[in-house]
Amino acid sequence: MQASKLSTLTLAVAAAVALSACGKKEEAAPAGAASAPAASASNVIKIGFAAPLTGPQSHYGEEYKNGVTLAIEDANAEKPTIGGKPVTFELDAQDDQADPKTATQLAQKFVDGKVAGIVGHFNSGTSIPASKIYSDAGIPMIAMATSPVFTSQGFKNTFRSMTSDTQQGGVMGKFAVEKLHAKKIVIVDDRTAYGQGLADEFEKAARAAGGDVVKREFTNDKATDFTAILTSIKGANPDVVFYGGADAQSAPMVKQMKRLGLKSPLISGEMTKTPTFLQLAGKEADGTIASLAGLPLEQMPGGKDYEARYKARFKADVATYSPYGYDAARTLIQAMEQANSADPKVYLPVLAKITHQGVTSSNWTYDEKGDLKDGGITVYKVENGQWKVMETVGGGAAAKDASAAK
Repeated sequence: MQASKLSTLTLAVAAAVALSACGKKEEAAPAGAASAPAASASNVIKIGFAAPLTGPQSHYGEEYKNGVTLAIEDANAEKPTIGGKPVTFELDAQDDQADPKTATQLAQKFVDGKVAGIVGHFNSGTSIPASKIYSDAGIPMIAMATSPVFTSQGFKNTFRSMTSDTQQGGVMGKFAVEKLHAKKIVIVDDRTAYGQGLADEFEKAARAAGGDVVKREFTNDKATDFTAILTSIKGANPDVVFYGGADAQSAPMVKQMKRLGLKSPLISGEMTKTPTFLQLAGKEADGTIASLAGLPLEQMPGGKDYEARYKARFKADVATYSPYGYDAARTLIQAMEQANSADPKVYLPVLAKITHQGVTSSNWTYDEKGDLKDGGITVYKVENGQWKVMETVGGGAAAKDASAAK
């Protein structure tokens, strides 16, 4: 009986406290709050992002992330709705350190966190192993990866934001033979999925165009001393030296080439076509030739506007990758909006058939593998410490040969 009375008393006190708390909440509610939708975790749509944000490739990842950040901010400013409810897109940015093992760990973390989609990874060597995890979970990813292997695995969830090495390496191999009149060619790569893949495609195209690859060497993506390789190359007296890899290696390589008296120009891909390469190589950068997927920024459909807004937001110049990151994020969001769902299995088929008018292209569409249909390649040369356009190949009507830099 005594226990019964105590329980009754306890219930009464609890009820009084609850009523008091309710009264306080009502008093604290601001005017007009009843008409505003309540904040809910279910209204937040998370988009994962992974790239190297520390280490020697962090400048790539940071600029790439800036483009994705700007895209999500722009999308949220448009007050998007999905499924009849207002939603907010939220970026979950992670550092994969350009390391395949870290990338797969992050991929599983993103899957467990139920992100709606992935922009990234940056490197081919991280995107390829991570793509299997995303594929098993059915999560779409739009990667910067350019290795042909990335979209040749038969997965339905893999898409690119730049042209593949097949396109880029093919253009550069032919360009070296037909435009630079190179007969004897030496190739060096860093043995990453990106560097080796790009070099392989360059070699195929150069040989097909009639060039003679007299030497093929390799290094790694941590090396900075290339004296032994370059001494060996010098004896072959090549017309050009092609390097497949990043600017952290191509910059010291070109400096050492000049110091050893190698007259051959260095040719490379988009990871060399950066402001960082110019800074690291200094005056020895002059004469270097590099390719970059797509049009020059000033020729991109939305390039000028993007450049102005990027500078205002990040107080920095557009380098290389951010416009592609921007378009990738906007394309992912557009697919969700058109499907009226952030459920990957619902919007993935829409993404595969998307037509997006973006910064980098007015006709961003995918083929059956997830490669961009309308990709162009621009060739640049360093003159007086600046990258100058030599030629633009493909990329639609806007991709015409720019002013030649000779």
